[in-house]
Amino acid sequence: MDNNYVRIFDTTLRDGEQSPGASLDAAEKLEIARQLARLGVDIIEAGFPAASPGDADAVRRISQEVGNSRDGSRTPIIAGLARANKPDINTAWESVRHAAHPRIHTFLATSDIHLKYKLKMTREQVIERVREAVSYARSLCEDIEFSPEDAGRSDPEYLCDVLEVAIKAGATTLNIPDTVGYTTPEEFGALIDGLIKNTPGADKVTWSVHCHDDLGMATANTLAGVKAGARQVEVTMNGIGERAGNTSLEEVVMALHTRPAVFGLQTNIDTTQIARTSRLVSNYTSIPVQPNKAIVGANAFAHEAGIHQDGMLKHQMTYEIMRPETVGVAQSNLVLGKHSGRHAFQTRMKEMGYQLDEKDLNQAFHRFKELADKKKVVTDADLSALIADEFYQPPEIFALEDIQVTCGRHGMPTATVMLRGPNDQKSVHAAVGTGPVDAAYKAIDAIVQAPNTLLEFSVHAVTEGIDALGEVTVRLQSHEPEPRVLGGHGADVDIIVASAKAYLAALNKLVAGNRDAAALYLKQVFAEGSNNGNGT
Repeated sequence: MDNNYVRIFDTTLRDGEQSPGASLDAAEKLEIARQLARLGVDIIEAGFPAASPGDADAVRRISQEVGNSRDGSRTPIIAGLARANKPDINTAWESVRHAAHPRIHTFLATSDIHLKYKLKMTREQVIERVREAVSYARSLCEDIEFSPEDAGRSDPEYLCDVLEVAIKAGATTLNIPDTVGYTTPEEFGALIDGLIKNTPGADKVTWSVHCHDDLGMATANTLAGVKAGARQVEVTMNGIGERAGNTSLEEVVMALHTRPAVFGLQTNIDTTQIARTSRLVSNYTSIPVQPNKAIVGANAFAHEAGIHQDGMLKHQMTYEIMRPETVGVAQSNLVLGKHSGRHAFQTRMKEMGYQLDEKDLNQAFHRFKELADKKKVVTDADLSALIADEFYQPPEIFALEDIQVTCGRHGMPTATVMLRGPNDQKSVHAAVGTGPVDAAYKAIDAIVQAPNTLLEFSVHAVTEGIDALGEVTVRLQSHEPEPRVLGGHGADVDIIVASAKAYLAALNKLVAGNRDAAALYLKQVFAEGSNNGNGT
């Protein structure tokens, strides 16, 4: 073994599967194992064969199909877990023996609390059981791993005695688990250092660490163990596992990859496969990855704050210590939201093909900020709808100043509309309709007085979510001087407002296209001292 090389022992299919609700069938385990092999892990702990016939079958299939290279590629070791007794060890061996490189992983608790309450054994009895189990496993398989369960809470001197026996009995890898996530990095690093220095025969085996995240220190503890001399790390994709989970494969691998000056160590992992493997495990286990999860979370390479976005646009290294492509993510994502600045907004506009002058950019940025205050994330689809609503509308003869509606099962849907017309004069009208949109359109008709027939009304959400931007499209037909079909478009987080804007857009085309009608209307409605009939 190269002392600068760290073996990646993936236990997603064994310890990871023990997460509540994460049970996998044999076919799913096999597909994940294939992806782990593509990822480049050194050891796949495929399961706990004695747990069930299904698990034994899954481990056997993985041993046969993933543990044997058919194309000359590197083949991972396939391990099966077994308690320190002959029936478990036999079952594990029958499941992994078909692999080109099989391993039996056996374990027995060594902490006083486990000995007293769980095993009901003395320290001497545990040592004898370890000797028997490891010796028997070695008689079947050349590659034997032994783990003293709950090592993090075990007496270090007693651990040395147990591990010495395991080495003499034929263990090739000694794994030190912080089973309940109890230790701190300083404690765990010192434990590994002390065991390596004080266990006879320590130089003849590979030292491994297996940490849980109960106190949120699994990755830190694992890296402390590596700094102390461990050259195998036991990890799971996305950090899934018992209780608070295991050490995350992606965190340890990328820490070693990103900080070579600190660790000076390497792995065989193809980091570009990390994101794909994470998604596969998440899909099959139905355990979502939290957005702020390191390396593989949705926000790991996303930036919303304006200061961060400005820095990223100037140089990627200002706010990213690794490239997203390195872990298989297509690119960084500048998330547009209420914290975003003008620089990021202008860049996104250019990327989307909109060339806005300073005036239009300011106008669009103001609309964007208004939308961002109502919506958590503004997508490209939202921006397209916003730009279309802001800049691709007909000249405004009538503009929506305000609208208020009341509606319900037993009430009369009523809309009160305020429009701004030529010369910035404002008119208000209220109307009752069959629904809020119908009432709004009747109120608008009463002010605009441009007879038409509504041919089509369409509304849809631009993006998913309850806060989605609503986009409305209408088509109407004018009555005189000749029939014409005109369309209108409106977008807003309030679909009633979007509906009114779309209808007004079509009416503006109608009025602007019929100058005689427009002149007549202006004379009738907006002449000095005129009244539209409702006191306004």
